[in-house]
Amino acid sequence: MRKNSIKNIRINTEVMRELSNIIHNEIKDPRIHPLTSVVSVEVAPDLKTCKAYISVYGDEKIKEDTLKGLNSAEGFIRRELAKNVNLRNTPEIRFIVDNSIEYGVNMSHYIDEVNKDMAKDLSETEGNDVNE
Repeated sequence: MRKNSIKNIRINTEVMRELSNIIHNEIKDPRIHPLTSVVSVEVAPDLKTCKAYISVYGDEKIKEDTLKGLNSAEGFIRRELAKNVNLRNTPEIRFIVDNSIEYGVNMSHYIDEVNKDMAKDLSETEGNDVNE
């Protein structure tokens, strides 16, 4: 099975959905932050390994604690994944912190600030044109 085959894409999607469900509904570890989301999943074509990209909203300590909690619960997560997804092999999961959502939120704030400044400058210049 090739890495970008339709079958592999379907497996990635199904594993991502189930991982998200398990993290939000099944795990009771207090280290795992409630604003944790599964951004993407890459299951190897041989179904032996899986990279799960996790986004956590918060500071570095929260991200580190969440990653420790997920790594300690990896056996439980893998067992639940085996129950819910019918695969020949249940992949070994490696959690990787992904900062793309946080980066996007920060960029959105920066763009909003620039737009406010531009609107303010534009209204000031229009006000000066009217008074002259």
